[in-house]
Amino acid sequence: MWTPKIVDLEQLQKRLEYHRSRKQSIVHCHGVFDLLHIGHIRHFKQAKHMGDVLVVTITPDRFVDKGPHRPAFPEALRAEAIASLHYVEYVAINQWPTAEETLRILRPDVYVKGSEFKDNGSDKTGKIDRERMVAEEIGSKVAFTEDIVFSSSNLINRYLSGFPGSLNEYLTVFRRRFSIDDILSRIEHLSRLKVLVIGDMILDEYQYCEAMGLSSKDPMMALKYRSHDLFAGGVASIANHVANFAHEVTLVSVLGERDAHESFVRSSLRDNITPVFWMQPQAPTTVKRRFIEVYSLNKLFEIYVMEDSGLPEDRDKDLGNWLSDNVGRYDVVIAADFGHGALSTATAGCLSEQAGFLAINAQANAGNRGYHSITKYTRACYACMAEHELRLEMRDKTGPLPPMMEALSRRLACGRIVVTRGMKGCLATDNDGAFVEVPAFTNRVVDRVGAGDAFLSLTSLAAAQGAPVEILGFLGSCAGSLAVGVVGNQKPLEKLSLQKYVTALMK
Repeated sequence: MWTPKIVDLEQLQKRLEYHRSRKQSIVHCHGVFDLLHIGHIRHFKQAKHMGDVLVVTITPDRFVDKGPHRPAFPEALRAEAIASLHYVEYVAINQWPTAEETLRILRPDVYVKGSEFKDNGSDKTGKIDRERMVAEEIGSKVAFTEDIVFSSSNLINRYLSGFPGSLNEYLTVFRRRFSIDDILSRIEHLSRLKVLVIGDMILDEYQYCEAMGLSSKDPMMALKYRSHDLFAGGVASIANHVANFAHEVTLVSVLGERDAHESFVRSSLRDNITPVFWMQPQAPTTVKRRFIEVYSLNKLFEIYVMEDSGLPEDRDKDLGNWLSDNVGRYDVVIAADFGHGALSTATAGCLSEQAGFLAINAQANAGNRGYHSITKYTRACYACMAEHELRLEMRDKTGPLPPMMEALSRRLACGRIVVTRGMKGCLATDNDGAFVEVPAFTNRVVDRVGAGDAFLSLTSLAAAQGAPVEILGFLGSCAGSLAVGVVGNQKPLEKLSLQKYVTALMK
């Protein structure tokens, strides 16, 4: 139900001018307010006593970042619930992720936040500080209410969870073993790491098309071009994920001398990444061109532009010499081996022998399936792979996973292995032979491309700092859930988004 209290921001601006003409003061509250509870009600009631007209703006659904299945209540219902309170005069749905622009439009006399935001240290997002600055700019007073504080996330997780029963059971057990601070502090400590990321450069090209029907001359589908995107994928996407958490990142990869796309690759990298490229003669930089149905985002077919013979012997030797001289400077080395030629057997041997903490993923894909094996590495400290890759490695299509993981652990002298299983979550093991099963945290999948890269990136860093396998699985599932919510490698995993996701799950 849409009530006269619920207006858009343009209407609200005009109505507030009327109230100002009558010398009435304006009080403004802003938030998500997902599941209206007694804490919100008392917050609004106290805010009302700070002026004459109480205005509440709410975060729109598309900008709510409280974790999976949130908001629990869509923006229209959240607005209606708040409008039902007699001491609230107006409710509007915001147009931006934060209240900064809204403050400039509404120009309230008092901007009110809850007592939990009074301590600057509690605001990891920096939003409150930015809102304070805007309030000073427009001459508004920032005030805080003082009363009981409830968490909507906590109440929703406990009583209105959209998760299946098995996931709720898992989270209940996990929360007993680890606190929010346990997880967040580990994420924060990743910033101390110096990381080398090495592997295959891949450009992911998305051609968005509309299906027109069968060709009149040949039995093939005719498509109409709509638009396209180009993303830096492969090892570049992993470096970008890592760079949002680690202090310093060096990216080592191979580009083709023909159609190198070097300027695009460099411009796609985070500022704290130092790229080191070797050039492969008479070869293009690998491009995976996917044709996508524009409305459903279903992938129709894929073309590889690739020359996977790798570097010539002399340049591969130069790469090995560079690694020998430099690899010891890094806390973590992540080998993202897509099997397209960047990492030769000699390079894999060099990494196995000389890297301090070596994390490996050797991907099985259409370009290498049956010809590419993780066992070209003789040692690993952490291995991350998909279930189909493990089964292919062990030539076992249907058997249980734990014995295969144990066999691979012995072969690689690897203490920690995590196997990702798509919608089934992941299975992790460690030196003690313990196995931990972690469910997937989301069933909303926009695009699976890049989810494994995000999983590998975050868990490799956490494994290097000695995180238990329970936390590796948890963080990996968080990373994968965030990654499948965006198209391709459109944006890397961000620390703040991960922190919010973790906090929402742990409350």
